[in-house]
Amino acid sequence: MTQQPFAGRGAIDLSALKRPAPQPSSTPSGGGGAATGSAYAVEVDEQNFQTVLQSSTTAPVVLVFHSPTQAPESSQMAADVADLVGQYDGRFLAGLVDVDAQAQIAQVIAQASQLQQLPVPLLMVFLDGRPAIQPIPGMVTRDELSTLFNQLGQQLTAQGITGRHQPLAAAAPAEGEEEAGPDPRYAPAQDALAAGDMDGAVAEYQKLVDANPADAEAAAGLAMAKILQRTHGVDLNEARAAAAAAPDDVDAQIMVADLDLLGGHVEDAFARLVELVRRTSDKERDRVREHLVSLFAAVGNDDPRVLKGRQALASALF
Repeated sequence: MTQQPFAGRGAIDLSALKRPAPQPSSTPSGGGGAATGSAYAVEVDEQNFQTVLQSSTTAPVVLVFHSPTQAPESSQMAADVADLVGQYDGRFLAGLVDVDAQAQIAQVIAQASQLQQLPVPLLMVFLDGRPAIQPIPGMVTRDELSTLFNQLGQQLTAQGITGRHQPLAAAAPAEGEEEAGPDPRYAPAQDALAAGDMDGAVAEYQKLVDANPADAEAAAGLAMAKILQRTHGVDLNEARAAAAAAPDDVDAQIMVADLDLLGGHVEDAFARLVELVRRTSDKERDRVREHLVSLFAAVGNDDPRVLKGRQALASALF
């Protein structure tokens, strides 16, 4: 499954729903935490559909349309989505739509997507109330879902989109306490990214890593910010031509690997540097290896492609 960049499209027309949606609130209604077993997933019905979509103004909402009767396996995919989004601490909210019980919602989405009938399963990602990527029909494995969320998370960071959903199952704050918001430690780095200040973002993430080397989110942010810093203003076609003309030029190959990773061609980026490790030696080899490890950090050490990349690197080294 290839990476799909965020791209704004038309908003969904909710006027066809029979029941009026409630006024928006900071957290979608509807017992989502208990029903799905995840603090960041909610069962969607006609009453809370609009509120769920409106919460995508804070951070992306992942809608999964499934059918226990038409395609029982699709409900397992919905459960996988609900479970996986919980690993991202509010970066995503999952909305699970049982099309057997919510035929009207399925009809609205089908009409908005200019489809005669909604395919099941179907995964859609919304940002600011609009589809953010091309809808993904058909079964998606748990590993592919994890890859998708990792890629989307990288794009959010690169675009300076820092909002997070509040956990649905969280207890209400005590009187006089404020609700927890996004971790303020990351705000300076994320603000720098949003402003296009890559040098500032690198400096801020470096401070966080220096203060706590075990902070995986800061380490990943630092690695991605450095990639954005290195590739800023670089012409992709010129970089590819330079790399093709000099296959053993470490700088040229590293640049194309960085650009490939940013473009979603993660496995191509890894493979390019693994092969370069095979062809180099001594200090050059160490440099390529260290750079490849930094790309692993940017993607995320739990990503299946990183696990395969580490295996390939080990094979190339030994």
